[in-house]
Amino acid sequence: MGTGDERLALAAPAPARGFTSRFRDVGGLRLHARVRDGSGGPAHVLLHGLAVSHRYLMPTAAALPGDVHVPDLPGFGLSARPRRVLDVGEHADVVAAWMDAAGLSSATLMGNSFGCQVAVEIAVRRPDLTAALVLVGPTVDPAAPTPAGQAFRWLRDVAYEDPRQARIIARDLRDAGIRRVYRTLRHSTRHAIAERLPLVAAPVLVLRGEHDRIAPPEWVAALTPDGNRGTVPLAAHNAMTTAGRSIAALAVSAASAGGVGYGG
Repeated sequence: MGTGDERLALAAPAPARGFTSRFRDVGGLRLHARVRDGSGGPAHVLLHGLAVSHRYLMPTAAALPGDVHVPDLPGFGLSARPRRVLDVGEHADVVAAWMDAAGLSSATLMGNSFGCQVAVEIAVRRPDLTAALVLVGPTVDPAAPTPAGQAFRWLRDVAYEDPRQARIIARDLRDAGIRRVYRTLRHSTRHAIAERLPLVAAPVLVLRGEHDRIAPPEWVAALTPDGNRGTVPLAAHNAMTTAGRSIAALAVSAASAGGVGYGG
């Protein structure tokens, strides 16, 4: 992760490297997204994880081709904060409505951590919106099915993360607040992604950082019995921040090989 990546992550709402901030009202909520318009190329929607926002996904977003959309989920980043904390399915419904309002269809959904759960729910509920899924460090491994278990794994993962992420994560935590983070974590542990993923009709690629302590290799292997998975060298759970170019390259390579299809 370089200085340029940090500047890009913290730039919103100012324009930066072709990305601008756009606000859209969806179901009574004002949602923020960082958007870069391509030239009729593939559409990508990136979904962030727990306690964070669009910010930490920007290194991957900048490395992708075509149209790129990075929304803040309700209550996170620069999006409005609903009084009630939404569960996984409710987040999926809001993002699907936002995609409809933005005129997005048949996009590649790329999620990290909690964002993987939201992406899978969108793919199950709205297959018309989903050309493919790229899931990076999916949660929640049933071997650590509680908020405490996930928090312990997060503490182990921190040792392998790039400390230059600290300013980005601190900004995100300030925006969301501890109450929303904790309640979203509780919702996350109640969502059975392993039962929902087989219902997805679109192609799926699952990736994990080599040192990811939140999504261990045996969990990723259990999610992908067909073997459509990969490892990002040197990265930990926040691979989409610290290894954005590698994530983008793996996704594009899978698309070229027919493993993952991109929507136009």
